[in-house]
Amino acid sequence: MEHDTPLIATISIGLALAFVLGVLAQRCRLPPIAGYLVAGIMVGPFTPGFVADQKLAVELAEIGVILLMFGVGLHFSLKDLLSVKAIAVPGALGQITVATLLGMGLTWAMGWDMGAGLVFGLALSVASTVVLLRALQERRQVDTEKGRIAVGWLIVEDLVMVVTLVLIPPLAALLGGKAPAEMISPGLVASLGVGPVWGTLLLTAAKVGLFVAMMLVFGRKLIPWLLHYVAHTGSRELFRLAVLAIALGVAFGSAKLFGVSFALGAFFAGMVLAESPLSHQAAKDTLPLRDAFAVLFFVSVGMLLDPAVFVRNPFAVLATFLIITLGKSAAAYLIVRAFGYSNGVAMTISASLAQIGEFSFILIVLGVDLAIVPQAASDLVVAGSILSILVNPLMFLAIDRFAGRRVEAGAIIAPVAAPAPVEAEEPTRLTGHAVLVGHGRVGSHLRRALQDRNIAHLVVEEDVSNVAALKAAGVEAYQGPCGEPAVLQRLNLAQARFLITAIPDAYEAGHLVEAAKAANPAIRIVARAHSAEAVDYLRKLGADAVLMGEEELARGMAAAID
Repeated sequence: MEHDTPLIATISIGLALAFVLGVLAQRCRLPPIAGYLVAGIMVGPFTPGFVADQKLAVELAEIGVILLMFGVGLHFSLKDLLSVKAIAVPGALGQITVATLLGMGLTWAMGWDMGAGLVFGLALSVASTVVLLRALQERRQVDTEKGRIAVGWLIVEDLVMVVTLVLIPPLAALLGGKAPAEMISPGLVASLGVGPVWGTLLLTAAKVGLFVAMMLVFGRKLIPWLLHYVAHTGSRELFRLAVLAIALGVAFGSAKLFGVSFALGAFFAGMVLAESPLSHQAAKDTLPLRDAFAVLFFVSVGMLLDPAVFVRNPFAVLATFLIITLGKSAAAYLIVRAFGYSNGVAMTISASLAQIGEFSFILIVLGVDLAIVPQAASDLVVAGSILSILVNPLMFLAIDRFAGRRVEAGAIIAPVAAPAPVEAEEPTRLTGHAVLVGHGRVGSHLRRALQDRNIAHLVVEEDVSNVAALKAAGVEAYQGPCGEPAVLQRLNLAQARFLITAIPDAYEAGHLVEAAKAANPAIRIVARAHSAEAVDYLRKLGADAVLMGEEELARGMAAAID
């Protein structure tokens, strides 16, 4: 007996295709998002074969949006933003303005009205946090100056988009669309006596303000208390359920009680929860479900794309792609340079922003639903997103090669306003030495052991204050991501005796092991790992000894009871 199961079919086939195409994208060194979008195209109504239920896909995508926005709020860092506010705030606002105007210019040429152009331009102005973080993590630049600027820039863009998502529904009619059914009643607006537009905005601001006040006054205390109470029960299952209930419950309740979007409710739920010491555990425990529904969100966006747009309107697709990759990049590059930063920093920031993602899709789908933009707008945004995501790694590759050539030529890549000291760029003169990577709790003990054995050594550490303290103590130390070519060239691995990686990240340590063995096959490598899989991985790459903390602790405890 056959059963009509559109929900199961949509989820199972959508996830299976997304998995296959995501793996292929990863193999091609592309973000998996590109594969998820293509999977959506394949199960969409514009391609032959299986067609997923679009109505169900949209609802599943809403859950994806809630969990994505919850994650954005959970990782929102006011501290990170304030540390780079001087460049991130004006830079992001300036770049959003330029990209929006470029998008409006394209829509004007296509005969769209100003409201459609505004929404379309805003959709092109914001980059994908997922794609950006992946690119920075691959190059170990998240904690560098350029990485902090890029992340702070994205935080500002995300905040602008959150405000935009709040304002567009009440302004839908003014922008040439239709007001949502659950919008504030015209009678209530008219009673204010300030005109329909200002009345709608005032009432919307009042409802959003009330929601924000409730979250900051009551939610700020209630949500962390509830999470701590559940954590003390000792049930991980209940803890995970509590986090999901908070994310989905606040999003749904905010929409029904205050008339704000699911996205805003989820963002504030995550932001309030981020203040709890348990926020990291909450993020970790909900990550699998968040990732699964985020994949379904990208698949549902891909379903909106009619591939015929590449043939039917190739010039519009090309123009959209150029606005994303060249227009935004050029604006970001010029802004960063205008603030006195180096060419290398400006190029990294411009490449980081030369793509679009989650917020772009959320915004353009909202615009289509409110009839502000035509369906063709979503085709152009999705097509531009796929093309920009495909090209983005090539832009980073070009920057990496350019930076490598500058280092080989002896150039100093540093902010123009504050050049790096020349001595920091000079390679070590040590030979037969030990290279210690990481100076945390483990690395600091290892350095003292090397010192006690009179083994010449140098330290590579990302934390600026640690490097400064080591140099003050007379220790040769280098600051920066240890996998960067510019840092590796200073370590004289070719004549080193030992490489000791005290960093917990097996992926980053693997890059170091490969580089060291390539430069000096005779070097002895000692590495740290946190799992049996990491031990095997590092040994296959050439590490001579890989120690796992739990095993060494067990051996020590066993020896103590002999």
